[in-house]
Amino acid sequence: MIELAPERIAQEAGAEIVREGGPGRPERGAVDSRGFLGGELFFGLRGERTDGGEHAAGALAAGAWGAVVDRERARELAATEPGGWVLAVDDPLRSLQALARAWRRELGCRVVGITGSTGKTSVKDISRAILPFRTHASPENYNTEVGLPLAMLAAPPESELLVLEMAMRGRGQIAELCAIAEPEVGAITNVGPVHLELLGTIEAIAEAKAEILTGLGERGRAVVPADAEALAPHLHDRLVALSFGAGGDVFVERAERHGQSTTAVIGTPNGEATFELPFTESHNVTNTACAVAIGVALDADPAEMARRASGISFSRLRGEVIELPGGSVLVNDCYNANPISMRAALDHLASLDAGRRVAVLGGMAELGPDGPAYHREAAAHARELGIDELVGVGELARDYAPDRWAPDPEAAAGLVAGSVAAGDALLVKGSRSVGLEAFAQELIRRLA
Repeated sequence: MIELAPERIAQEAGAEIVREGGPGRPERGAVDSRGFLGGELFFGLRGERTDGGEHAAGALAAGAWGAVVDRERARELAATEPGGWVLAVDDPLRSLQALARAWRRELGCRVVGITGSTGKTSVKDISRAILPFRTHASPENYNTEVGLPLAMLAAPPESELLVLEMAMRGRGQIAELCAIAEPEVGAITNVGPVHLELLGTIEAIAEAKAEILTGLGERGRAVVPADAEALAPHLHDRLVALSFGAGGDVFVERAERHGQSTTAVIGTPNGEATFELPFTESHNVTNTACAVAIGVALDADPAEMARRASGISFSRLRGEVIELPGGSVLVNDCYNANPISMRAALDHLASLDAGRRVAVLGGMAELGPDGPAYHREAAAHARELGIDELVGVGELARDYAPDRWAPDPEAAAGLVAGSVAAGDALLVKGSRSVGLEAFAQELIRRLA
């Protein structure tokens, strides 16, 4: 619940109260009137093609606490629709962001911002589990100029820590998110060839990611990968920085895999601790080191973090292990893909004890003119690892020179279903635009 008086909400949002509603406080912010639980403060955001304010009346009818809309619509709404607070503003998006920042300050809790080319969501998920605080974290991928403030407004009053994911598609976007969230700890998971189509070079990507370092307060702390040379120009003596990874301040001393789990001994400036991790992917062991470094930056005890490791779970479509009908296994890692995460996913597939290993790969988007080369490199890596079959999905995936190719996820499921045998392991991965979650659904349907 956003425990601010209605008059304070209006003040912080830069809004005029056009109509007063009932008593109580809003439960959370919302920009989509579908799936309301009741008690939301609805923001009618203007998009390129649609105006969310058109749904404000429906939101109020569905039980919204109130609606924040542009001034003309607010007066129409107040005159014709019963129930709920109506707040008039010049720009509903800016009002959403301003109110989220005000709620963050009212909570008085610490804030962690996490960005990076890959692993943002996984590090967030691990941090949420192991950090010994009353932690509220971004749900799923609420990591944009809209999603991040919504995640903040959903934080309960007893929150001691906010862990917020921050996405980047261009210069200035991380700086904008930092202005909303005001993080005290900024973590960069890695810097790699993601969004090259927009930014051009790795150095430009590093500069955009490093906006999170500039966005830290005077007592802020940075968490950075030990091997990210591109970040070096953005680190300075006034910034307290903790590095993670081989040769860093927080590092994995040794890791041993046992079935579906991993025992990892992680060293920190405050001593080592043994983490029993409910996964086997080596890249997620590295992500754990990043999360532990975040904990160290927050003065958390490594032993206490280790005690919480069994509670780690990941967001949907990120390395989900699905047991398929007939005794095969699908690693459903189709939320997104880039050269770094694709290589890590192929490494994990190769490590599985399986009869045949099949990689079902969609294309990797936004790689610019070098995109075909990145696809060829991924395919070469798969073959070096001994992956038995590579199935490409979509036009970009032709650059893998796959063993078999399908135009869309449903067709790919039809190709693969007939050859899956007990003991096989399949990986499905590709950029979000390919929509590979449909492959998993169709494959399960066909095998059943």
